[in-house]
Amino acid sequence: MQDGARLCRLVSAFGVCLANRIRYNWGDIVYFLEVARQKSLVRAAEKLRVDHTTVSRRIRELEKSLNTSLFSRTKSGFHLSETGTQLLQYAEGMEGHANAITEMIAGVEGAGAGGAVRIASMEGIGSLYLTKLFGAFHEQFPEVQIELITDYRMLDLSRREADIFISFFKPVGKRLSIQKLGEFKVSLYASTGYLQRHSMPTSVAELEKHAFVDFIDELVHVQENRWLSDILRPNATMFRSTSLVAQYMCACEGQAIAMLPSFVAANNPDLVAVMPDLFTVRDIWMSVHQDLLHIARIKAVTGYLKKNVERDRDFLLSG
Repeated sequence: MQDGARLCRLVSAFGVCLANRIRYNWGDIVYFLEVARQKSLVRAAEKLRVDHTTVSRRIRELEKSLNTSLFSRTKSGFHLSETGTQLLQYAEGMEGHANAITEMIAGVEGAGAGGAVRIASMEGIGSLYLTKLFGAFHEQFPEVQIELITDYRMLDLSRREADIFISFFKPVGKRLSIQKLGEFKVSLYASTGYLQRHSMPTSVAELEKHAFVDFIDELVHVQENRWLSDILRPNATMFRSTSLVAQYMCACEGQAIAMLPSFVAANNPDLVAVMPDLFTVRDIWMSVHQDLLHIARIKAVTGYLKKNVERDRDFLLSG
């Protein structure tokens, strides 16, 4: 009854009696959602892969059908009106149910765990740890295809930008199933060649005389990646990059000391831990939209990832 009352109030805000049955094109809701999220016709059009004039027309048609204004147009972009803000929660519900229908049909017709599963993660853990697990997974579930996206952003699971998100931080989002899989250690590493030229530091004072590699500070979008500052703010940083793999390669080439996760440094036996008592620890989180939890292929992947991270606990905390 409470939801019904809210719906009646929403319809009243549109200025139309419920009995008159507002008629609109359900397909226009897709365009409304994207403009609400992007706050721009052009960006919404890019996401939907249509011309921005199409997006504009569909929004106008929806507003005309509902007899209300859903956005205020300003120089800074499209902003939801009061009615648009109320409509958004129902539109997201429609989107969730539409996606659930697709997944239900796929589950019924897929006969098991077959199909593609898209995993999103940050570059380092995706490329240098998760990828190593996929071969054995394929042997166990040959009908499931893994798709890996490495990105520093949190992709929107509710919009199916990814099915599973592996991150170093605990995400926040509607209707997400979130669990901590484990932890990993982040320590200082240098190549044997670098240490032969510059010697192994034995104190923080000596350490500060060395060259370091780090992230580009203003481009760090995930606070948990600022791990070097947990233990040291070096005087000399000879190289910065948004790519952890690039930092790893810099250390491998003997150019500088790098702060690397254990699963990254383990790929090169020539890398040596520098002052191993200086380290920090990060969490590994797995997120899945609740609508996907019942699907066989999703359960196969999440169960496999959880099992392997637990198995690798000592390895992930070594170094």
